[in-house]
Amino acid sequence: MTYDLVIVGGGIQGVGVAQAAAAAGHSVLLLEQTGVGSGTSRKSSKLIHGGLRYLETAQFSLVRESLRERALLLELAPELVKRVAMHIPVYRSSSRSPAKIAVGLWLYRLLAGCGEDSEFSRLHRSSWTSLDGIRTDDLLAVYRYVEAQMDDQALTQAVWQSAESLGAELAMPAEFTGAERHASGCEVRYRQNGRESSVAARVLVNCAGPWGREVLKGIEPAMHVPAIELVQGSHLLLPNRFQHHFYLEAPEDRRAVFALPWQGQLLLGTTETPFRGPPENASCLSEEREYLLRALRYYFPDQAVEPEEVTSFAGLRVLPSAVGSAFGRSREVLFSADDAGQPRVLSVLGGKLTTYRATALEVMERLAASLPSRRSVADTANIHLTPP
Repeated sequence: MTYDLVIVGGGIQGVGVAQAAAAAGHSVLLLEQTGVGSGTSRKSSKLIHGGLRYLETAQFSLVRESLRERALLLELAPELVKRVAMHIPVYRSSSRSPAKIAVGLWLYRLLAGCGEDSEFSRLHRSSWTSLDGIRTDDLLAVYRYVEAQMDDQALTQAVWQSAESLGAELAMPAEFTGAERHASGCEVRYRQNGRESSVAARVLVNCAGPWGREVLKGIEPAMHVPAIELVQGSHLLLPNRFQHHFYLEAPEDRRAVFALPWQGQLLLGTTETPFRGPPENASCLSEEREYLLRALRYYFPDQAVEPEEVTSFAGLRVLPSAVGSAFGRSREVLFSADDAGQPRVLSVLGGKLTTYRATALEVMERLAASLPSRRSVADTANIHLTPP
């Protein structure tokens, strides 16, 4: 059998492409080695958000797109994606003044279309003492605005569930072992339950995330491998004593750190640490753990945490290679194809969980010349997502 698309990787980008392709009427096979949503897509900060901090690096189109997709997911997946009120405390020592935060939130509101979910407010001083014991010394202002929170793995599985209902097929556990490009597509090889198999694909879509480079190295004739870096983001899970969600500024390097109640625990993250080695070896480093705990103690000095109460997880971001900190680098998706006009192989590297649906639609646009005309059966902007 020849599939229109064979997709490697069952994370949010892979299942998003599977959903979009199946909705457009294409035949789809998804290869996943471990479990749908079992890799990077379950190691996020659990937020569906517009990316407020990306305004500082002028990534306006990304923020606008993210806010649009956030609004859509709140409609399509109300059981999975919930509104939460985020709080930004601003101190005398903060790198951003209250005025700068207010301007940023106004711009955020404009990019969101000035709807109900874009409203924000400055909390009265009398309410500060109710904010989970936050430090009030030199506190100048606290702003409240709206974001959304979800279970990342459950959302990924729900998107796959919808793709499967539209006819997409899954091979799992299936290890991609190689592919050969030819004039009309690719011959894709994989190993499932110890057995070698191969299928024909008009297009091979590489959505393997941190393993994306390894997939490219297994394709013949050899392909260009983009200059990318893996950056580790670690999170801590602590006993939850919070009622509020916080967007904080790490005191030592001014990075964004979230402190969020999540499924009965307090989620604290994230970090940005250059990563070398096999992606499956990613784990929270002791220095990352201490960095996050120092940030927590700085803002909430009465929060005592015992070492045995702390667990952690670490995911890997795919970012463009560059000199210096990862904090200011673009979060736009990196696309790499063997032929820009008529791809037989397209790699989808990086990107945001929030914008998976928009990314999938762009993938389909880029592949239009490589795929046969099919009758569309659904529109992903109208497909409701339900818990798996």
